[in-house]
This record gives sequence, C-alpha cells and structure tokens, in this order.
Amino acid sequence: MFDFEKLEVYAHLRMTAKKVLIFLKETDQVDPYLSEQLRKSSVHMLLSLAEGTGRMANPEKRQFYTVSRSAAFEAVTMLQLIRDLGTMDEEMYQELYADFETASKMLLGMIRSFNTEK
Repeated sequence: MFDFEKLEVYAHLRMTAKKVLIFLKETDQVDPYLSEQLRKSSVHMLLSLAEGTGRMANPEKRQFYTVSRSAAFEAVTMLQLIRDLGTMDEEMYQELYADFETASKMLLGMIRSFNTEK
C-alpha cells in the first residue's frame, strides 16, 4: 500500500473527484470549458496530494498540499458558476460544496503541520 492511500483525506478527495466525474459524465448541459476546468481541478487535488505524500522534504510536501488545497478553491468557483448557469441542481451543489470544504479543511491541517516557523 502506498502512503497516500492510508490518508483519510485521500479517500475523501478520491470520493469527491468520483462524484464530480460521474456528474459531468451524466450531464451534457454544463458549458464545456467549465466542465473541463472542474474535472481538472477535482483530479488535480487528488494528484497533488499523492505526489506530495511521496516527497521526502517537508517543505516540498507542504507545497504540494498547498497546491491541492488551491485546486479545491478552483473547483468551488467552477461549481458556483455551473450552478449560477442553472446546469447543476442545488442539492448536488451543496453536496459537492460540502465535500470540497471538508477537503480544504483537512488539507489546511496537513499544511499547518509543516509550519516552517516552529
């Protein structure tokens, strides 16, 4: 088993990315640009976390976890635009928003654990 697979945040991000990918696959109503950006940011969160876990130096780990968290912010922005355009119902929006918010908080905890001022 790889180290990243042991992390609760990895399981959460993987589940969230899966929900996003299923939603996008099942609808053709989402603007193609917004769809692609949401897809990329959701998957990028997961990939950055996994890559960061593989780094040996703490500053590098912290940087990848920060990139992962930033991708959550991008994903939420795409969710908001998609909902604003009426191509995502409120229930799905709230579910995914909550998933990204939880992931962001989990990642922030990891980032803070590498505080360089300690």
